[in-house]
Amino acid sequence: MTTQTRFVTTTIARPWREVYAYASDPRHLVDWAGGLAKAQVQPAPDRPGTWIADSPMGRVEVEFVPENEFGVLDHVVRLADGLEMPNPLRVVPLGDGAELVFHVRRRDGMSDEEFAADAEHVARDLETLRRILERSESSASS
Repeated sequence: MTTQTRFVTTTIARPWREVYAYASDPRHLVDWAGGLAKAQVQPAPDRPGTWIADSPMGRVEVEFVPENEFGVLDHVVRLADGLEMPNPLRVVPLGDGAELVFHVRRRDGMSDEEFAADAEHVARDLETLRRILERSESSASS
């Protein structure tokens, strides 16, 4: 049972739909989600909506919610041993920009240090995503 949730957020100076379009494409995970994908992400051949990634946790399956108009990027990470970790993630409109909100869930048996490290890794990943998207905006306007 989940005992605690930490909300990790960042704002991005790009329209929320652009942020959602980029972040919802699993092929981009390797560019910004180092905690999830450290090499090319491939679609699972027999399961639509599921992708295979080499991650710091080993080979994982990542299953995303279908594309939607609400900015929901929830996904389940399935480890090789069958453990499933649901990851709620939202892109929320914020003026002319967007706010990303990732719900970091504390799993049973996770120490305070492990929980803090997990949240810090998510924060670094979201910061990487922000830099990528804001840099592409400045490149487009140059």
